[in-house]
Parts: sequence; C-alpha cells; structure tokens
Amino acid sequence: MKNMVLSLGLITIAASLILGSVYAITADKIAKAEVKAQVDAIKEVAPDFDNNPLEEKYVYISEPDKKTGADIIVYPAKNGGKLVGAAVKSFSMDGFSGEITVMYGFDAEGKINDYKVLKHAETAGLGSKMQEWFRMKNGDRCILGLNPATHKMRVKKDGGNVDAITAATISSRAFLDALDKACKAYMEFKENEEGICYE
Repeated sequence: MKNMVLSLGLITIAASLILGSVYAITADKIAKAEVKAQVDAIKEVAPDFDNNPLEEKYVYISEPDKKTGADIIVYPAKNGGKLVGAAVKSFSMDGFSGEITVMYGFDAEGKINDYKVLKHAETAGLGSKMQEWFRMKNGDRCILGLNPATHKMRVKKDGGNVDAITAATISSRAFLDALDKACKAYMEFKENEEGICYE
C-alpha cells in the first residue's frame, strides 16, 4: 500500500512538473499568436491606418456587462493623425451556445466597414453562418455600409431592418447585440477624443 501511494505521488509530481514546463514554454508563443490574430482582425475590418491601434485602445465598460468582467475595446484607426475609423472588439453572452466575440470595423462617420467573428460556439450550418450572412446582398442581410446609429440593427421579428439567419434567430440577435454595444463604445470614444481608458 505504501509503495502504491508513493508511486502515485511521484507520478503526480512528475506530471505536474511536465505540465508546468510545457505551459512555461508555450505561454509566450500563445500570447504572441493571440496578439497577432487581434492585429490581423483590426487590419481586416478597419479603414487603412498608419498609427498603432493597440497602443491607443479605449476600454468601454457598459453598465449591464460589468458583472461578466468582459470589456468592449475600441482600437482607433488614424491616418496622418486624423481619425478615419476604428475596430471595436465586442461580445454578447446571449448566443444560442453562449458567448460570441466579434471585431467590428467602423469608418469615421460610424458606418460599418467590415466585421470578423473571433469566437463562437454556435451550431454548425446555422448560427455559425454569421461570418458570411451579414455581408450577403440577398434581402436585408447585409449590414456593411450601414450606420447602426441611424439604422434599426435588430432582426425583423423584433421590429428591426435585418434578416435573421434562417433557423438561427437567437444567434442573429446575439450578433446584433454585440454590434449595438460596439456602436455605443465607438460613439463614446468619438465624444471623448482624449481616449481615456476606464480600466
């Protein structure tokens, strides 16, 4: 019995040391990969810029989302020192399978330049279609070029102007909820040109 306990104890210690070593080796690479993915998403959705949006980020915390601990982050896009738009990393906890995270790009006027879904666990072939659905020209799906401040960015079932993904209304609502938060964050950033970070 003593030998078994000793053997199990040594195996557990060895496994812990190995896992700790692997984490220490890969943590930096994982962090760099996450930053690169974020930078790529900013470049993909924001208008052309020559500043470093990561260094000038603005953190927006909406009242209802304080309990989640998640922030909405505005990455300002500037060209020649002039604001030309922004990429806004936003989220909704109301997806069919929980959280979705999306990077939305806006121009200087607040119109949607582009978007990229960063994270979701929605149903394949249904809610997962959000990456393409809201850029399609069919019907009232496409949100690109629209200004959420002046356009009803809700699904038609809720009195809005946007066609929901077929058989995935909950996912569509979550996508548009994240967009609404992104728009509010960007508008607040524009009103506060100092870009004060509320961390």
